Amino acid sequence: MTWSLSFDPLVPLWALGLCGGVIVLVAIITGMMGLRGWPLRVLTMLALTAALANPAVEREDKEPLSSVVALVTDRSQSQTFGDRAELTETATEQLATRLAGLPGFEIRRIEVRNDGSGNGTELFRALSDGLSDVPPDRVGGAVVITDGQVHDVPEKAANLGFDAPVHALITGHSVEVDRRLILHKTPRFGLVGSEQMIRIEVRDQGPSTRAGAQVALEVHRDGTLVSKRNVVAGEKLDLPVEIDHGGDNIFEISAAPLEDELTLLNNRAVVTIDGIRENLRVLLVSGSPHAGERTWRNLLKSDASVDLVHFTILRPPEKQDGTPINELSLIAFPTRELFSVKIDEFDLIIFDRYERRGVLPMLYFDNIARYVEDGGAVLLAGGPDYAQGGSLYRTPLAQILPAEPTGNILETPFRAELAELGKRHPVTRGLPGAESEPPNWSRWFRLVETELTAGQTLMSGPQDMPLLVLNREGKGRVALFLSDHVWLWARGFEGGGPHVPLLRRLAHWLMQEPDLEEEALRLSQRGDVLTVERQTLNETISDVTLTAPSGESQNLTLGESDPGLWRGEVKTDQTGLYTATEGDKTALIHIGPQNPREFQDVLSTTAKIEPLVAQTGGTARRLSDTAGDISLPRVSALKNAATYAGNGWIGLKQTDASILNGIDRYPLLTGLLGLALLLGVLSLTWYREGR
Repeated sequence: MTWSLSFDPLVPLWALGLCGGVIVLVAIITGMMGLRGWPLRVLTMLALTAALANPAVEREDKEPLSSVVALVTDRSQSQTFGDRAELTETATEQLATRLAGLPGFEIRRIEVRNDGSGNGTELFRALSDGLSDVPPDRVGGAVVITDGQVHDVPEKAANLGFDAPVHALITGHSVEVDRRLILHKTPRFGLVGSEQMIRIEVRDQGPSTRAGAQVALEVHRDGTLVSKRNVVAGEKLDLPVEIDHGGDNIFEISAAPLEDELTLLNNRAVVTIDGIRENLRVLLVSGSPHAGERTWRNLLKSDASVDLVHFTILRPPEKQDGTPINELSLIAFPTRELFSVKIDEFDLIIFDRYERRGVLPMLYFDNIARYVEDGGAVLLAGGPDYAQGGSLYRTPLAQILPAEPTGNILETPFRAELAELGKRHPVTRGLPGAESEPPNWSRWFRLVETELTAGQTLMSGPQDMPLLVLNREGKGRVALFLSDHVWLWARGFEGGGPHVPLLRRLAHWLMQEPDLEEEALRLSQRGDVLTVERQTLNETISDVTLTAPSGESQNLTLGESDPGLWRGEVKTDQTGLYTATEGDKTALIHIGPQNPREFQDVLSTTAKIEPLVAQTGGTARRLSDTAGDISLPRVSALKNAATYAGNGWIGLKQTDASILNGIDRYPLLTGLLGLALLLGVLSLTWYREGR
């Protein structure tokens, strides 16, 4: 409660000033003339003027407000190292109890966590957000419990937005040592098969480390060890790595641990390099001309990632009509160059209704079989040619072909259907129109009858005969299309069919595109959600083990979202490399920046935050000694002071903030009281004048 004197003039201020001037003038003149009773006259005039000023006594009813203290707890990843988490938890609870027992203070608890942006520990941004609804004059201070690795410390205390002390209680110990691996230069892209350079450095930190130590280094690509070497701590090194495949090539570089070091998390660094294929080279060899001859050509030419070499056999060697070679408009088929000298330069060889007619010697078919065994790919799109005597099955290619022709050709209308395996295979799963029964696409009219000897049947024709068969041979792949009527889909006959997705997926599966692998484990991220995807041809799968960057593991049960495709999701709160394993399958993904600030320096320190807290009158001190004993300071409430810390104690500012509930006003010279005072003064003056 506060009492005060206030004025609310009944006339303008200039009128009061004029009255005051007249009173002064009258007082001077009457005083100089020595008139009897002049002081009473002046007093009477002053009373009348004071009444016009309307003085009053005011009483303010104020309710004091509590001072708000922020208790900020650092829950970032670096706070999980050593005994920091235990120290943090103990100190937070004990300090909260002490603050709760301090009268006139309100605790505002704030927790700081990494947001996955790679900006490190943004403690003061969290402090500002947590006090955004508190007036600055109510803030009594802040106590932060952290390891000192804070990455947004303001340069000046004025940037805090309040005038109160900040105290930092530091976890960790001064004798900590750590080894970390630093990335100085990392490529983002690289051609498949090329060698890229990563510039790295191994750095040891701590009082007991020494420069120039030999450190063993290992490099893993997609979880597989690819190289080992020794490096010198403190020196930069250019490390060559090979881009093995298209898409993400994840390189994990790890340094041998240092004795008694704080954490092993920053002993490794992850570099993700996007493997870019040069244009895929495809050789298309067309045999006897037919209505669908240009189907494969048009499809492959429309794909910007494919370089197509196309030959059509129009004139076999045995056909001689005496026309001189130099007058022929046909190009001679460069068999030796294509199937001997440069065969390994092609990613895929397609035979479209090709019939053995003496163009290719048997030796070259041996070369093609070897090419597949070494990692190449062959596709046969067959018609009557595959069933007749000139069939490619009657060549050395038979050792890699998955179906033997019986010699019969079924010429009857039928709709191609997905086999049970085809519904789960990524090449044929989800083809538009396959969901209805019968499939919503046009009929075909010819199928080569075969007996399956190997491989997997994805599509079938009448009597469940194989229509599309895939097989792996050695390091390579083979596909067999046992009908030459896919062009009916391309021409839109009876509404057509999904020839583009089918043939494109088929070609890319043959060229070993990772997205079309039938047995695969993949990880992907969107926001803070990590998606685990398992592609398999099996009916069931086991749980996936997901390992976080901190080393913590959890079992994740996936649900079947599509035939052969199982998915599961989990929220992520850590930055670094996640590893998923299921059986012999392993998948990796790196979340966040490749060289996150949170792990660049993990040794606890008072140096980063000490200049700021000193400006506020606070202190930065360690919570425990080398033996691990906690030493929590006493907490005191202070009014305005130059310093808010001392030996064994910290202080908080007790503010004067209050809320006004109401004001009571008591006029002095108006009403009956004022009238009585004025009449009394006038009566006294009249009495004096009458004597």
